[in-house]
Amino acid sequence: MHVADSPRADVAVIGGTGFYSFLADATEHVVETPYGDPSAPIAIGEVAGRRVAFVPRHGAHHDFPPHAIRYRANAWALRAIGVRQVLAPCAVGGLRDTVAPGDLVVPDQLVDRTHRRIGSYVESGAVHLPFADPYCPGVSSALAGADPDVRSGGTMVVVEGPRFSTRAESQHYAAQGWDLINMTGAPEAQLAREMGQCYAPLALVTDMDAGAESGTGVGQEDVFDLFRSNLERLTGILTAAVEALPDPTGCTCATWSDGIELTYEVPGS
Repeated sequence: MHVADSPRADVAVIGGTGFYSFLADATEHVVETPYGDPSAPIAIGEVAGRRVAFVPRHGAHHDFPPHAIRYRANAWALRAIGVRQVLAPCAVGGLRDTVAPGDLVVPDQLVDRTHRRIGSYVESGAVHLPFADPYCPGVSSALAGADPDVRSGGTMVVVEGPRFSTRAESQHYAAQGWDLINMTGAPEAQLAREMGQCYAPLALVTDMDAGAESGTGVGQEDVFDLFRSNLERLTGILTAAVEALPDPTGCTCATWSDGIELTYEVPGS
């Protein structure tokens, strides 16, 4: 590993579609990993008195589609510079009338329907990640408490992409009782847990998915436009959440591996 200028941060924000910068007066650092380069150099600055890292998951210019994001490199690089808590804003579609465009949601469950991605650092041996509750309760509470308009709870299904769902697929997901649909939440969440990081998403509903209403279904520009129009709102909520984050010491997001012989490297551990 090579970390230019030995940067350090204990909190990170992973930016989603349209969210390519977050920090003022940030410095950028190149972090090399065993899994290739992260999606972009890691930017580090100060938010609410804390050292915060930022990486746009799609790259600085939306270089990487959902199935080609450098998920393992991103999580490993953030852990290498000391990150223990990760806030993950993302664009999502709505599947049921429990949500509407413009809603902000902190989901509490995930369904992984991706199929081409490497979803683990485990390449040998017996290391089985407990994942019944995929998101950190401490980070989730900080996000949900950052603004009264942020809603708690709901299930997010993550699909492979980069195409949007057919109407039949969308109706199927809704029939399962799932609320949100997304293309980037997996394997990001499970990789963060394997790195011992506390992780939770902040989902912005940009559209209602194809089967949720009549019409032509969702389009790319609709998603991008609504996300861009909410950037200032998202930035304010994330800033308040960073300030409210609890001490991660002792959180089960990290202690799950106590007593287990991991067969992969967790940098800085």
